[in-house]
Amino acid sequence: MIQLKTNYKTIYNSLKEEIINNVYPAGSLLPTELQLAARYGVSRPTISKVYNQLQDEEFIKKKKGLGSVITYKSSDRKLIFGLLLPGSGESEIFSIINDQLLKQSESGRFNCLWDGATASSADIRRSLINTCCESYIEKKVDGVFFAPLERVADSQKINLHICNEIQKANIPIILIDRDIVNFPERSEFDLVCLDNFHAGTMMAKLLIDAGCEVIHFFYRPDSAYSVNLRLAGIREMALNSHIRFDEQNVYCADPTNLDLVRRIRIVPGKTGIICANDSTAAVLMSSLDTIGLEVSSDLLMCGFDNMKYSGHLKHSLTSFRQPCEEITDISIDLMFRRVKNKTSPTVTTNLYGEIIKRESSTFV
Repeated sequence: MIQLKTNYKTIYNSLKEEIINNVYPAGSLLPTELQLAARYGVSRPTISKVYNQLQDEEFIKKKKGLGSVITYKSSDRKLIFGLLLPGSGESEIFSIINDQLLKQSESGRFNCLWDGATASSADIRRSLINTCCESYIEKKVDGVFFAPLERVADSQKINLHICNEIQKANIPIILIDRDIVNFPERSEFDLVCLDNFHAGTMMAKLLIDAGCEVIHFFYRPDSAYSVNLRLAGIREMALNSHIRFDEQNVYCADPTNLDLVRRIRIVPGKTGIICANDSTAAVLMSSLDTIGLEVSSDLLMCGFDNMKYSGHLKHSLTSFRQPCEEITDISIDLMFRRVKNKTSPTVTTNLYGEIIKRESSTFV
């Protein structure tokens, strides 16, 4: 009878599960490498590789002359996660995510530390975020939920520094809403966010179906990298609809800059502007009104995030609602997965949201 060899990963997962489930209690010895190699029909170096990984993850300790001793101790201690959500002071989506994390912590699965890096001022958030990071590392939290900083000039440098410091402390990180590197690059950290490319295509389609033949995209300097995915989706839908869309249709600027706003090419009754978020759209809407252009008459407009005030602007704003509670719940599941196995493959989870259609996306 031919004995089929078992691969390294299967042996590792099986042995680790047995240790966690107390088949091998703390202080006991694992079988020798030769014994386990014979059991699975593999070479001794394969088992040595398994034991080395278990030792690296602090499940066992190899002791010369004794063997591989179980050091893992099951515990009822609740895991403690740190929250780094600096955008909570600026955007409602991060307040919702923050509240959902705290709500889920009340279920008893884990505790949250929240050091309050949520000031409305970007400069204050920048100064607080490093302090919060240092605090979590010092307290040896079991994981950190991090929504990278945006809207400050050196946000990329700060975000990379934060992740590097947490990683050096061997603390798992789950990124929420955005990556720390620019599309199409991808960092090594798990990420849970809106499917921004899909959202961009859907917003462009909405305006094209409403009669827009000219599409513009407007965002502020130092915005999160997620805007580039939305822009890519808009560009793809415009091109597929045979509508010209190039650098002249993309504006990265302060929406209060009236001189720039006047230079936006508006073809009355045929132009749509997609803003990177609702706050940009609200300010741009006011600037357009100041120079005598009317939303829903001269042009259409929409944004992202479905902020509470979106439906109460002069022209109620069509916006893309993010699935914030779902983003949070999946982030928690991924964190437990990452705590259990710090070497598991990096995961990206993109979730669909929905368009909340209002007055600003219909010509009257």
